[in-house]
Amino acid sequence: MQIEHHDLVHEFPEHKERIHLLKMENHHFAHLFEQYHTLNNEIEQAEKNDLPISDEHAETLKKQRLELKDQLYAILIAA
Repeated sequence: MQIEHHDLVHEFPEHKERIHLLKMENHHFAHLFEQYHTLNNEIEQAEKNDLPISDEHAETLKKQRLELKDQLYAILIAA
């Protein structure tokens, strides 16, 4: 199975430098970034290793990841 990578730099390559700066200078962004990164890794590991999680749980995790990504993007655009 092909695993899609959803790390933030992959998602927004045009904002790579801004992501790095915000991680260093904005504590709220850094906190959200860490949550996103942890959640993304959990999802990718479940997909990669075909871990037994329900479809509902997988969808919940993906919705949480999307909400975090939306929040991070809003900060990126506002910066």
